[in-house]
Amino acid sequence: MPSAEIVRRVDQIARHSCTSLYTPPVCHDPIFTPLFTSLFTSIGFSAGAASFAASVATAITTTALAIGLQMLMAPKPPKPEALKVPLAQPIPYRIWAVGRTRLAGAYMLWESKGHRLFAVQAIAGHRIKSFNRYWLHDDEVTINGSGFVASPGGGRYANNSVKIQSRLGLPTETPYADAVAEFSSEGLWTNDHRGDGQASVCLFAGATRQKDQNKRFPYGVPQLSVEIDGARCWDFRDPAQNPADPNTWQWTRNSAIICAWHLCFNEFGFGLDYHKALLPVIDLWKEEADICDEDVALAGGGTEKRYECNGTDTTENGPKAGLNAILATCDGHLVSRGDGARILTVGKFRESRCAILTDADIVGHNVQYGQLFEDEINRLIPKFTYPATDYSTSDTDYFEDTSAQLTAGRVLADEAEYQWVHQWRQARRLGKRDWLRLREKVRGSIDVRLSGINSVYARWVRLETPKRLPSLNGKLIENRRSILALSKAAGFTMDIVGHPENIDAWTPATDEGKQPPVPSAPNASGIPTPVINLVQAKPKNGTVYIRVVVIDPANASLTPIVRYRVADIGAGVPGAWVEQSFPDANPSGGYINMNTNVVPSDQLLEVQAAFTTAGGAYSDWSVSEDVVSTADPTPPIALSSFTLTGAAPRLGNAAFSLSVANDGHVKSVQLYRVPAGNAFDPNTATAVGSPIAVAPSSSYSYTDGDTTRTNSIVNGGFAADSDWIKNAGWTISGGKANKAAGTQSGLTQAQSFVAGTVYRLASTVSAYSAGTGRLRFTGTTTVNGAGRTANGTYLEKMTAAAGNNTFVVLGDATFAGSYDDVIMFAETPSCAPQGVWDYYALPLNGSGVAGPVSGPLNVTII
Repeated sequence: MPSAEIVRRVDQIARHSCTSLYTPPVCHDPIFTPLFTSLFTSIGFSAGAASFAASVATAITTTALAIGLQMLMAPKPPKPEALKVPLAQPIPYRIWAVGRTRLAGAYMLWESKGHRLFAVQAIAGHRIKSFNRYWLHDDEVTINGSGFVASPGGGRYANNSVKIQSRLGLPTETPYADAVAEFSSEGLWTNDHRGDGQASVCLFAGATRQKDQNKRFPYGVPQLSVEIDGARCWDFRDPAQNPADPNTWQWTRNSAIICAWHLCFNEFGFGLDYHKALLPVIDLWKEEADICDEDVALAGGGTEKRYECNGTDTTENGPKAGLNAILATCDGHLVSRGDGARILTVGKFRESRCAILTDADIVGHNVQYGQLFEDEINRLIPKFTYPATDYSTSDTDYFEDTSAQLTAGRVLADEAEYQWVHQWRQARRLGKRDWLRLREKVRGSIDVRLSGINSVYARWVRLETPKRLPSLNGKLIENRRSILALSKAAGFTMDIVGHPENIDAWTPATDEGKQPPVPSAPNASGIPTPVINLVQAKPKNGTVYIRVVVIDPANASLTPIVRYRVADIGAGVPGAWVEQSFPDANPSGGYINMNTNVVPSDQLLEVQAAFTTAGGAYSDWSVSEDVVSTADPTPPIALSSFTLTGAAPRLGNAAFSLSVANDGHVKSVQLYRVPAGNAFDPNTATAVGSPIAVAPSSSYSYTDGDTTRTNSIVNGGFAADSDWIKNAGWTISGGKANKAAGTQSGLTQAQSFVAGTVYRLASTVSAYSAGTGRLRFTGTTTVNGAGRTANGTYLEKMTAAAGNNTFVVLGDATFAGSYDDVIMFAETPSCAPQGVWDYYALPLNGSGVAGPVSGPLNVTII
């Protein structure tokens, strides 16, 4: 009988002969090792291993699902319409929320006593940033400082009949005192019912006389829902934020940052270790977060962020439901690498995220160059959640192929669900990307050998396949899903689709389409709420004003009003609202344009609009729009010069000179320091001091560190045979201290050390051939420096101990070599950090907009 190894090899050769043009060479890839080390070393090859492999296989690549059968079968977060009604369940599922969203949560308490109703609703199972707006049924209401609802008119909720309080979900929360006072004696609600870490709201409603009850509560028992700013997330681009300290995190709508939070920090997410999942590839995540924050031009002027995410899910769904909703907001592609790292690629093509597949990497393929009739889609309708319609599902203008409809004889429509997208223009951008992919004819799957593992981790793959796939040779395909497929004599199976060449093309004037209609929603006074079309910061003579465009209500009796406030005046607290009326605003082309007075410069502002009648009655305020009031959007030009001054050695400092060009925009220059050879990123680099105030056509000097330090070693350059006590084997000649092998001995010099003081040292070893050399402090106690066993220049620190009085250059019995340029000085708090650094200079205008960076200047600081 042949051995098992022979049988395995014969089977392998047979499979190669029927699925490949030729027997593949043995190929190795460094990424292969962590993938299969993590997969097999701890579990072995067994039935359990097979099931584990299957679970890993399905998770190698996760692509945003917004269309098709996979989307229909995938678990999805609750619809926004369902979130506006409080859940009444014995044990409700916990809720989590990101970005800005409206929800009602689940009842924790629903009890009446006397004429009062008490309701406590769990809003989110984690800390949130803020509560922004409140609704009772579909009536938006405001509350005063005591929490009582101000009547919107018509007698609704009048006479302090409704009170609303809220808790953000701090680690240790405060109980609702009114509920405790009513129910603590029964043990129903006590001071122990704090809701630690649970964002919540509490509603108290008091009944009135029967004849007024329907007027005060026209829809019956009040149902409370709220608009919140959800979870705070770790922004890995901000050095002030600590992943281990949630108190340093900030609220965000950035899709990439929210995705990272869901993977690693969300209690209801995947629970991955960020040390493994994010940190090894953190530069890739920063790139994706920056792309999400890119400004996209709007047809009417101004910009909005490329990809934002706002949504809510419950633990009724697994974490994959929320992940798919997040990825759908940014056309995301997420890879699970074998070493535990996760790699996100959002929807913007970059050659740096491409891999190459050759004939030698492919075992087999199943590629189609057309679509079956039942699979064709000739109209795509993007759907999103629209805050302007009280957070309900809406759709944008659709994409369609009329010639394909004529050929098919009918419209074959499908919907693309971007449920966690709240900007209609963003939904259109995402819809266009999916529409172009749907129209691609090339799609199918490729079986990839282990040698092609890099392509499995890449979103885009360029084919070099003149033999196996000549029609696709040189073409770009998109990796939509990759699974582990060892049973197919391949490493992986990759589902592919042709990559549209123009997928990133976006012309706002033609591609935006029209703003989705907003049905008139009068408040209790019968006044419709404005619908904002555009908010834009407009700089003028060093100041800035806000342009607000609302849809014309076709009612000349209404006067538009705009109000704004600074989003954060400190500790996350917003500023006061500033209101401005526009009685002379005239509609034009279906819109009303309003330009405010001067607003605070270079601040994140929240902007709302309302209508008033001649009698002074107000409509509800519109949904808030955020805008940064950048007074000067023009970046400064590059510095004329940025140079290093002074001479080495640089004892605890580095001095620079810079010259500013003749540019009226430049107002300051910020210096940065990064470890030598590292890429420069102002979000992660260490800022050196405060920005230097500058003026055009001027020169400046700046020193980073302490300029008072001097070398306490006398004749450290060994220019003469003096100032040192030479023990056996040491000589001083040729500008160096030289030691021959034979005896452990030192070259010594008396010093006045201060116990507990840190001393910085530098030395150069040359002509080394054997043994170990080191620096040493001696006296009552011995303090040793690091051993040196090679030529080089070395920096180190040593802390003096009590009784130290002698500095020693020591060589062991076998050491043979030379020492030179010995330096020592006491470190002070103002010293620049020891090391080899690259310095950069970044010019800034008055609004903090950066110009071209200058540098690097390489500096060794002792």
